[in-house]
Amino acid sequence: MDGLIGWLGGAYPWVKAAHLIFVIFWMAGMFMLPRFLVYHMAAAPGSAEEALWIERERRLLRIIIDPAMAIVWILGLALAFNIGFAGQGWLHAKLAIVFLFSGYHGWLAGLTKKFARGERPLAERTLRIANEVPSLVTIAVVILAVVKPF
Repeated sequence: MDGLIGWLGGAYPWVKAAHLIFVIFWMAGMFMLPRFLVYHMAAAPGSAEEALWIERERRLLRIIIDPAMAIVWILGLALAFNIGFAGQGWLHAKLAIVFLFSGYHGWLAGLTKKFARGERPLAERTLRIANEVPSLVTIAVVILAVVKPF
Protein backbone atom coordinates (compact mmCIF):
# COMPACT_ATOMS: atom_id res chain seq x y z
CA MET A 1 0.00 0.00 0.00
CA ASP A 2 1.52 3.34 -1.04
CA GLY A 3 0.23 5.03 2.14
CA LEU A 4 2.86 3.19 4.15
CA ILE A 5 5.92 4.23 2.13
CA GLY A 6 8.40 6.98 2.85
CA TRP A 7 9.24 8.64 6.11
CA LEU A 8 5.59 9.50 6.84
CA GLY A 9 4.70 5.79 7.00
CA GLY A 10 1.17 5.21 8.27
CA ALA A 11 0.64 8.95 8.75
CA TYR A 12 0.77 9.48 4.97
CA PRO A 13 -3.00 9.17 4.29
CA TRP A 14 -3.76 11.45 7.26
CA VAL A 15 -1.28 14.08 6.08
CA LYS A 16 -2.73 13.82 2.56
CA ALA A 17 -6.30 14.19 3.89
CA ALA A 18 -5.33 17.23 5.99
CA HIS A 19 -3.54 18.73 2.98
CA LEU A 20 -6.70 18.38 0.86
CA ILE A 21 -8.90 19.83 3.61
CA PHE A 22 -6.74 22.94 3.88
CA VAL A 23 -6.52 23.24 0.08
CA ILE A 24 -10.32 23.43 0.09
CA PHE A 25 -10.26 26.13 2.80
CA TRP A 26 -7.60 28.13 0.92
CA MET A 27 -9.42 27.87 -2.40
CA ALA A 28 -12.77 28.81 -0.84
CA GLY A 29 -11.19 31.97 0.53
CA MET A 30 -9.45 32.71 -2.74
CA PHE A 31 -12.78 32.44 -4.57
CA MET A 32 -14.34 34.84 -2.06
CA LEU A 33 -11.69 37.56 -1.81
CA PRO A 34 -11.83 38.91 -5.39
CA ARG A 35 -15.64 38.86 -5.17
CA PHE A 36 -15.43 40.82 -1.90
CA LEU A 37 -13.25 43.38 -3.70
CA VAL A 38 -15.86 43.71 -6.48
CA TYR A 39 -18.50 44.50 -3.86
CA HIS A 40 -16.09 46.72 -1.94
CA MET A 41 -15.46 48.74 -5.10
CA ALA A 42 -19.13 49.76 -5.16
CA ALA A 43 -18.92 51.19 -1.62
CA ALA A 44 -18.08 54.87 -1.30
CA PRO A 45 -14.62 55.47 0.18
CA GLY A 46 -14.93 56.37 3.86
CA SER A 47 -18.51 55.06 4.14
CA ALA A 48 -19.85 52.71 6.80
CA GLU A 49 -20.39 50.11 4.09
CA GLU A 50 -16.75 50.34 3.06
CA ALA A 51 -15.67 49.86 6.67
CA LEU A 52 -17.64 46.60 6.73
CA TRP A 53 -15.92 45.37 3.54
CA ILE A 54 -12.50 46.29 4.92
CA GLU A 55 -13.20 44.25 8.05
CA ARG A 56 -14.61 41.30 6.08
CA GLU A 57 -11.55 41.19 3.82
CA ARG A 58 -9.17 41.48 6.77
CA ARG A 59 -10.89 38.66 8.64
CA LEU A 60 -11.08 36.42 5.57
CA LEU A 61 -7.34 36.78 5.06
CA ARG A 62 -6.34 36.52 8.72
CA ILE A 63 -8.69 33.73 9.82
CA ILE A 64 -9.03 31.56 6.71
CA ILE A 65 -6.82 32.31 3.72
CA ASP A 66 -3.41 33.02 5.28
CA PRO A 67 -3.42 30.11 7.78
CA ALA A 68 -4.81 27.70 5.17
CA MET A 69 -2.09 28.62 2.67
CA ALA A 70 0.64 28.11 5.27
CA ILE A 71 -0.74 24.70 6.26
CA VAL A 72 -1.15 23.68 2.60
CA TRP A 73 2.52 24.46 1.97
CA ILE A 74 3.76 22.66 5.11
CA LEU A 75 1.72 19.52 4.48
CA GLY A 76 2.27 19.60 0.72
CA LEU A 77 6.03 19.80 1.11
CA ALA A 78 5.92 16.96 3.65
CA LEU A 79 4.05 14.85 1.10
CA ALA A 80 6.45 15.85 -1.68
CA PHE A 81 9.53 14.97 0.37
CA ASN A 82 7.86 11.71 1.33
CA ILE A 83 7.52 10.56 -2.28
CA GLY A 84 10.64 12.32 -3.56
CA PHE A 85 11.08 14.77 -6.39
CA ALA A 86 13.08 12.70 -8.89
CA GLY A 87 11.12 11.73 -11.98
CA GLN A 88 8.00 13.54 -10.77
CA GLY A 89 7.43 16.08 -13.56
CA TRP A 90 3.80 16.47 -12.58
CA LEU A 91 4.91 17.43 -9.05
CA HIS A 92 7.35 20.03 -10.33
CA ALA A 93 4.60 21.56 -12.47
CA LYS A 94 2.15 21.47 -9.55
CA LEU A 95 4.64 23.16 -7.23
CA ALA A 96 5.29 25.86 -9.85
CA ILE A 97 1.56 26.56 -10.18
CA VAL A 98 1.07 26.64 -6.40
CA PHE A 99 4.08 28.97 -6.07
CA LEU A 100 2.55 31.35 -8.64
CA PHE A 101 -0.85 31.05 -6.94
CA SER A 102 0.77 32.00 -3.63
CA GLY A 103 2.04 35.14 -5.37
CA TYR A 104 -1.50 35.80 -6.60
CA HIS A 105 -2.64 35.43 -2.98
CA GLY A 106 -0.07 38.06 -1.95
CA TRP A 107 -1.16 40.35 -4.78
CA LEU A 108 -4.79 40.14 -3.62
CA ALA A 109 -3.75 40.79 -0.01
CA GLY A 110 -1.92 43.90 -1.23
CA LEU A 111 -5.04 45.02 -3.11
CA THR A 112 -7.11 44.75 0.06
CA LYS A 113 -4.68 47.17 1.75
CA LYS A 114 -5.00 49.61 -1.15
CA PHE A 115 -8.79 49.35 -1.01
CA ALA A 116 -8.67 49.97 2.76
CA ARG A 117 -6.80 53.23 2.02
CA GLY A 118 -9.58 54.26 -0.37
CA GLU A 119 -7.64 53.45 -3.53
CA ARG A 120 -9.27 51.65 -6.43
CA PRO A 121 -6.29 50.63 -8.60
CA LEU A 122 -8.20 48.22 -10.85
CA ALA A 123 -11.34 48.28 -12.92
CA GLU A 124 -14.27 46.17 -11.73
CA ARG A 125 -13.97 44.06 -14.89
CA THR A 126 -10.35 43.23 -14.00
CA LEU A 127 -11.46 42.07 -10.56
CA ARG A 128 -14.18 39.92 -12.10
CA ILE A 129 -11.59 38.31 -14.38
CA ALA A 130 -9.24 37.84 -11.39
CA ASN A 131 -12.07 35.94 -9.74
CA GLU A 132 -11.58 33.18 -12.34
CA VAL A 133 -7.92 32.49 -11.49
CA PRO A 134 -8.73 30.03 -8.65
CA SER A 135 -10.87 28.00 -11.07
CA LEU A 136 -8.03 27.65 -13.56
CA VAL A 137 -5.56 26.79 -10.81
CA THR A 138 -7.91 24.15 -9.40
CA ILE A 139 -8.35 22.52 -12.81
CA ALA A 140 -4.61 22.43 -13.51
CA VAL A 141 -3.56 21.18 -10.07
CA VAL A 142 -6.22 18.46 -9.88
CA ILE A 143 -5.31 17.16 -13.32
CA LEU A 144 -1.61 17.14 -12.43
CA ALA A 145 -2.15 15.44 -9.06
CA VAL A 146 -4.67 12.84 -10.23
CA VAL A 147 -3.71 12.10 -13.84
CA LYS A 148 0.05 12.70 -13.39
CA PRO A 149 0.46 13.26 -17.15
CA PHE A 150 4.27 13.46 -16.99
